[in-house]
Amino acid sequence: MCYLAGAIPFGLLVVKAFKGIDIRTVGSGNIGATNVARAAGRKVAVLVFLLDFAKGYLPVLGVLLLSKRYEPSQLLPVLAGLATVVGHMFPVYLKFRGGKGVATGAGMLAALVPLPLGIAFIVWVLVVGASRYISLASICAVVALPVSFIVLNGGNALDGKLTYTVFCVVIAALVIVRHRSNIKRLLSGTENRVGGKKKVSESPGSES
Repeated sequence: MCYLAGAIPFGLLVVKAFKGIDIRTVGSGNIGATNVARAAGRKVAVLVFLLDFAKGYLPVLGVLLLSKRYEPSQLLPVLAGLATVVGHMFPVYLKFRGGKGVATGAGMLAALVPLPLGIAFIVWVLVVGASRYISLASICAVVALPVSFIVLNGGNALDGKLTYTVFCVVIAALVIVRHRSNIKRLLSGTENRVGGKKKVSESPGSES
């Protein structure tokens, strides 16, 4: 169920409803909020981001509350979180071609590890402000996530909360792998900046 919730392509559905456009034919072809902003404007992009955030947050919160009440466990909420993110990245409704998982991952992490997520968000804001690269900011933020979790929890991060530690590392790895095309452009100096002119045509799935 969590996978199916995560797989709902809100970017495609919302842009189709408001603008009559198939978001997959615009810009990078990605269904995430960054490409939606180009196709339909910031207001629609904010709506898509919030919906993608909610589909990560609400299912995981539900599993988290149920697991605490009936069967205290770290594993069930973590598996639910991974399922929502994988659903967004590889949605069955779109032949397994989805987004990068940033908004959905943020929603899921808000339910599981809110404080490390807050630190990761601060890192994202600082990197965007300094570099104007959204992709670089997203990569730096997901790296900051497991680091901050380990620092905040000390030795418990490798003992009582080992499941959450491994989970944060896996999520960071998934997001970085999904940004591999962005990393290539960053290294070659052809990645697009916020507010800058397009340097090269983008391949499908290049947005966060």
